[in-house]
Amino acid sequence: MEKVDLAERFSRIDEHWRPKIIASLNGQDVKAVKVKGTFPWHRHETVSELFLVVRGVFRVEYRDRVVDLHAGQLTVVPPGVEHRTSADEEAEVLIFEPAGVVNTGDAPTSEFTAPTGVTL
Repeated sequence: MEKVDLAERFSRIDEHWRPKIIASLNGQDVKAVKVKGTFPWHRHETVSELFLVVRGVFRVEYRDRVVDLHAGQLTVVPPGVEHRTSADEEAEVLIFEPAGVVNTGDAPTSEFTAPTGVTL
């Protein structure tokens, strides 16, 4: 039952594409991540992901369309849907997803693959 200051938590992140858990509830993690550039194509077969933009402009790209999000906007990627994310300039994003989800989904392990369970 602690207060989470988003600005303070984001100020402690010094790398891109490495989500950090800032809260947990009902088997879900709330993760803070700074993003810049383009993330690999991937999917999560059995889980949805919610992306909420706190600062900047963030894109969720699908094979047939692109969803542009600005601060205060969110989208949900349904289970099994191939996607990638990107940001031309650094953006701050919250991710809501089940605990233990690997950020790169079914993509091969790479420099984008963040360790699970890391908290701020």
